[in-house]
Amino acid sequence: MSTERRVVVTGLGATTPLGGTITDTWDAILAGTPGARPLNEDWVEKYELPVTFAATIHTSPEEVLTKVECRRMDPSAQYAMVASREAWADAGSPEVDPERFMVAIGTGIGGVHTLLTQWDNLREKGVRRVFPLAVPMLMPNTSSGNVSLALGARAGAHTAVSACASGAESMGLAVDQILSGRADIVIAGGTEAAIHPLPFAGFAQMQALSTRNDDPAHASRPYDTARDGFVMGEGAAVIVLESEEHARARGARIYAELAPAGMSSDAHHITAPEPEGAGASRAMREAVQRAGLTPADIVHINAHATSTPVGDVAEANAIRRAFGDATDGMCVSGTKSMTGHLLGAAGALEALFTILSVHHRIAPATINIENLDPQISLDVVRGEHRKLPDGDIAALNNSFGFGGHNVALAVKSI
Repeated sequence: MSTERRVVVTGLGATTPLGGTITDTWDAILAGTPGARPLNEDWVEKYELPVTFAATIHTSPEEVLTKVECRRMDPSAQYAMVASREAWADAGSPEVDPERFMVAIGTGIGGVHTLLTQWDNLREKGVRRVFPLAVPMLMPNTSSGNVSLALGARAGAHTAVSACASGAESMGLAVDQILSGRADIVIAGGTEAAIHPLPFAGFAQMQALSTRNDDPAHASRPYDTARDGFVMGEGAAVIVLESEEHARARGARIYAELAPAGMSSDAHHITAPEPEGAGASRAMREAVQRAGLTPADIVHINAHATSTPVGDVAEANAIRRAFGDATDGMCVSGTKSMTGHLLGAAGALEALFTILSVHHRIAPATINIENLDPQISLDVVRGEHRKLPDGDIAALNNSFGFGGHNVALAVKSI
């Protein structure tokens, strides 16, 4: 693989619990806005779920897409389409050879709404009431497929399914595809729409979710001593990646450089992180090495920081293990405190935040920390946002998923 080419970010798009665009979402992050809210769906009471809130999507895709598009796409694909169109427009809708244009959009669960709704139709109403497009709507690659169709990308349409690391892994895949010479432009990111009674009940039964039903806004509290689980979120986040020479040749605005990803697997437990952070730290070190950086070059980390008692400590251990004394020069943000946990879209959204942090030289404050856990020996940004240094800087985004998937992305100023 050539290491002479660089991959740059030229477009951003998102639809999240905080806003229908990346601009609105970033403004909400800087305002410290919590995205969690009570659920009003009938199924919450029907199934007597122990958790009654989530970080639901802020803006319905029906406000952006046509009725026909919504009818033919699962919500996960709808979110991906909204974010992709925004990112593509933000990049200037560039002219590109379709055979040099690729899509890589990951998901943790896929079209769960379609799958379970159509199963209900089959059981209750018979085979004739199953929607003819059920299969292409429920398959995990429905988002990458629909986006490639809409924008005419013919170099490939890829789908990483790596639980909560899916979006970040898709971005890493995209960088490698450009560096290998297979594509000039890739739309990359992640999407998830899993606020549905079955996955909700499953996470609740695992005791992975916060149960602060009386105070959703303060439920997601990474690194706080009183954290009790994550807040489920939904949405999508997408970036446009290009080879630097392609972007410069067309005079594109460049936000930052995205380096090749660091990846590893724990081989420890299907859901629990390896407590000493061996695999996660290996992914971080690989990301730094592949970016041509040293640990001292990393000034900021947007952490996975889900707000689970075990996970937050494991990640803190991994960061210390990866960077040693250099950790003292890194400030850490936990933006899930505001967005909730978007599962397969989480890594993608937090990569966007990392890109904007480097671009605007600002590390967002983590909200809802009343008492910092003494086991978290990190410089956690709280209270006020942190100004990042001038000059050449780099930041890291961490994403970890059930199954032991670890992905770290390095973002460099340019």
